[in-house]
Amino acid sequence: MTSTSYRDALREAHRDALQRDPRVILMGEDVGRYGGTYAVSKGLLDEFGPERIRDTPLSELGFVGAGIGAALGGLRPIVEVMTVNFSLLALDPIVNTAALLRHMSGGQFGVPVVIRMATGAGRQLAAQHSHSLEGWYAHVPGIRVLAPATVEDARGMLWPALNDGDPVVIFEHAQLYNMTDELPQPFSADIEHAAVRRAGSDVSLITYGGSLWKSLDAAQALATQGISAEVIDLRVLRPLDEATLLASVRRTRRALVVDEGWRSGSLAAELLARIVEGAFFELDAPPARVCSEEVPIPYAKHMEDAALPQVPKIVAAVRQMMGR
Repeated sequence: MTSTSYRDALREAHRDALQRDPRVILMGEDVGRYGGTYAVSKGLLDEFGPERIRDTPLSELGFVGAGIGAALGGLRPIVEVMTVNFSLLALDPIVNTAALLRHMSGGQFGVPVVIRMATGAGRQLAAQHSHSLEGWYAHVPGIRVLAPATVEDARGMLWPALNDGDPVVIFEHAQLYNMTDELPQPFSADIEHAAVRRAGSDVSLITYGGSLWKSLDAAQALATQGISAEVIDLRVLRPLDEATLLASVRRTRRALVVDEGWRSGSLAAELLARIVEGAFFELDAPPARVCSEEVPIPYAKHMEDAALPQVPKIVAAVRQMMGR
């Protein structure tokens, strides 16, 4: 195994895809000469040229739509959107065109486009650059939604996503880009299943993206208090791997969802509903969730920290569930 960063793993995934398939292109704001807002595409312009690494105007509606058109024309575009907040400008081509075209064409056409975007808070970038809207996309039939939280998934998920045949939206939590970890060889390229990141017997912590690492830290803290927490990394937000989720809850008989999205109408709510529908009689306590506070993410550091799920909040929620 070799140590690498999340950012470098993504870059290597792009390089590999560009080398393997001449139809693959990367397009988005500043992906070329600047090297990407988060430096994911640094050096790729020099290596592959401006025909395949394409800087676009500052118009998400325009360049996401162009990427979808390119996919229909036979290419395999990777479209980078700077942040999930800005992707709302492109909801029409993503939700009304890309997600629906296979259905509306009677299966004649797919839209093999991958749309990547940064998500999440914790960097003092204020509300317009800090929200977690993954649940909005996970609501829509016709797209696959991925949330790589590890270096291995950052490296492994892109190529199978490009070969899915239908639109795939990949959410990269912005606080993960600098994270380093060991990259196993061979690495996993799974875009179907959730992963058990830590085994446990008393409670299932169900999470994804940037909240995975807080949940693992919380599980470690709980272990010192005699509570064994299993940590489930969803990885795939649509379609959900319900089998892995429910198998964990049936083992531990308790469930806590950790989701950086807001509580109201959230992906966390959907997860709790599925747990109740599928494992109600195995539960020893009501399932619960830790979400972001119902406010626009603040700029001030102490307020931003207070608004987000944090390790003490997760630990406290588990202790309450355990009657401690």
